[in-house]
Amino acid sequence: MFDFSNVNLNQIIVHQIGNRVEEEGVKLSKREMQVNDHTVEGILKQYFLSPFKADYFYNFSHESDLQLNAVYNFAKQLFDNPNSFYEQSTNLAYHLYNSSNHPKIKPGEFYVVRFSDVQIGDEVVDGIGLFKSETKDTYIRVYQKEENYEVDYENGINIKKLDKGCLIFNSEEEYGFKVSIIDATNKASEALYWRDEFLGVAPRENEFYQTNQLIDMCRSFSDEVLTEKNNVEKHEQVSFLKRTEDYLKKHNDFNNEDFKSIVIGDEQISEAFEEFKQGFEQERELTPFEQFKISEPALKKGKKFFRSIIKLDKNFHIYVHSNPDFIEKGFDNLRSLKYYKLYFHDES
Repeated sequence: MFDFSNVNLNQIIVHQIGNRVEEEGVKLSKREMQVNDHTVEGILKQYFLSPFKADYFYNFSHESDLQLNAVYNFAKQLFDNPNSFYEQSTNLAYHLYNSSNHPKIKPGEFYVVRFSDVQIGDEVVDGIGLFKSETKDTYIRVYQKEENYEVDYENGINIKKLDKGCLIFNSEEEYGFKVSIIDATNKASEALYWRDEFLGVAPRENEFYQTNQLIDMCRSFSDEVLTEKNNVEKHEQVSFLKRTEDYLKKHNDFNNEDFKSIVIGDEQISEAFEEFKQGFEQERELTPFEQFKISEPALKKGKKFFRSIIKLDKNFHIYVHSNPDFIEKGFDNLRSLKYYKLYFHDES
């Protein structure tokens, strides 16, 4: 986890990045910004750092050679020589502009920030922040004029809405540094330029990432394979998800063979699961899920995927919170309707 309570903001500069398709260009600041007001510094740190909360990390990467990743090189030079801050900030600004090749990419302010005393787990390291603000909000301003109050408005940046951000930590340099990113504006194709074209990062396959991907895979297996089309009833699909959740809660480590034995059991479904798993891993270029430590934060984050609802026409919804084995499905020949029978101990 991050601890930003003792972070120092050492250097900051802002450049304007235009829309490349419209040939709006880059407008560079002539010098670094001087932040002498502690209140302003606190607001900036809140704006830049508060969105970064998850244990989900990336590393800079390149298909040929890590040394060919531009942002990795600029960051490395900046860590090695803080006096090159202005030079590297302009290199980063032009690289961002040249990476912005989609017509829908919005122009905005690009901030380069150098931090110190950033705590990640047991490490205290320096950090580099890259941030871009693309969205402006309208604010009402109420002010006193003589004996009356007047209302005006102004456009500005909402400090609770960071559009795009990247924190580069001076840790694991040989693997491409430890990196955390934010992209809150949209998830469409034009948004991928920040992560893929500009930064060039790949997910760091730690226990959080592996647990997160496993949950996503199990949810996809449930949606795509355990279906009525494949002669699997809805309550059996729900049962699989609940058994998966129970397994992840009760075990410290994931073991693929144990998982199939405990959660699935049925040999035919286990074979289908293994085939689906291999395809999922290949498609996402993942290290095969065989054995790893289960991440509690990832399990907490993925809890929403285990919420199971059985929808019956437009009349009823059955919310399954725990043991789906207490549900029995049947068919009433007299009414020519399906039914569910529910078993329980107490009514509340």
